[in-house]
Amino acid sequence: MTASARTESLLGDRTPGFAAHLARAGEIPWRGGPGRLVADLETAGLTGRGGAGFPAWRKAATALTGRDPVVVANGAEGEPLSRKDATLLRDNPHTVLDGLQLVAEAVGATRAYLYGRVSEAVLAERRAHDRVPVTITAARERFVAGEESAVIAAIEGRRNPLPRFRVQPAPVSGVDGRPTVVHNVETLAHVAMIARHGPSWFRRTGTADEPGTFLATISGSVAAPGVYEVPMGIPLDELLALAGGRGDAVLIGGFHGVWAPAGPVPVSRAGLASYGGSPGAGIVHVLPANRCPLHFAMEVTRYLAAETAGQCGPCLNGLPAIAATMAALASGQAVGQAGTRRLEWLTGLVTGRGACHHPDGTARFVRSTLTTFAAEVRAHQHGRCARERA
Repeated sequence: MTASARTESLLGDRTPGFAAHLARAGEIPWRGGPGRLVADLETAGLTGRGGAGFPAWRKAATALTGRDPVVVANGAEGEPLSRKDATLLRDNPHTVLDGLQLVAEAVGATRAYLYGRVSEAVLAERRAHDRVPVTITAARERFVAGEESAVIAAIEGRRNPLPRFRVQPAPVSGVDGRPTVVHNVETLAHVAMIARHGPSWFRRTGTADEPGTFLATISGSVAAPGVYEVPMGIPLDELLALAGGRGDAVLIGGFHGVWAPAGPVPVSRAGLASYGGSPGAGIVHVLPANRCPLHFAMEVTRYLAAETAGQCGPCLNGLPAIAATMAALASGQAVGQAGTRRLEWLTGLVTGRGACHHPDGTARFVRSTLTTFAAEVRAHQHGRCARERA
């Protein structure tokens, strides 16, 4: 393992052309047949970077047992606070596509898709080096567009691709009933890096339970917003220092995430467990000190209620009711504890009952807001705001 390999970045050197990629990274490190990469992914401990954190090797191992699998690079980024997938596809698309080819080889796939924004020219310049043709499917600009079942529906050509309840997981039955491995584009970039440098190299950063790096999109009250590659488990205050962040409350995981104090909290699933959250898709948003958190929560819940698939009760009825109650609380119209009690009841009502996890994520955000900003909630219950409205 060379020193240069240890410092190689997911974002490359921001020269996305294929010739520059070959000069920097070399040819695709083929493994010589199905199954041979799966053990390395398991040893590396790579988990999905799209939000769920599912072990990458398990998807491949499951699909490998089926007939004629399909692989998908998921580059949909409907979350308004996330920029990491778009940045990766812009600055280093070929590492993502290398990972897609390697997963295709690992499961014996003959069909591959990229769900997101990449030009056909990017695919054309590497066609002679790829073994599996890649089809680009445009991703809808909707919050729920990146949900796995919605991605599969879009690739199948459904007119209105929506999340839907699935009896079998995608690696068993996905696109057209075939075993389907759907990985976030960042996950695939990590696959390519592990194939090139090995599981031990990957484990040199991060934690024992959650190795490697992740791409963090940092926004809000920061001097230098952007996408940063950092080790899993990095203390939150150190992460914020990279971007010059200032504030006392940080939203981690985006609009389906949770609030954490801007201190030495490890940004990992284990470190955020006590707050009820996880790094998710690497979103870190610093709330400005003068920003009313309940008004922010009101805007978020309104957005989430409008971004539903509109196909089941929790989204059709529950999320609009949550948004309306949060608006009443934020505007001082919910006097006393009636508003918070209703929110607690509504979030319990929608959790675990949707066709996808959109209601669950919304409920998680609302509960975290009520807990983290209890003082602001009490102030609003008495018709005043503890912070200046922004």
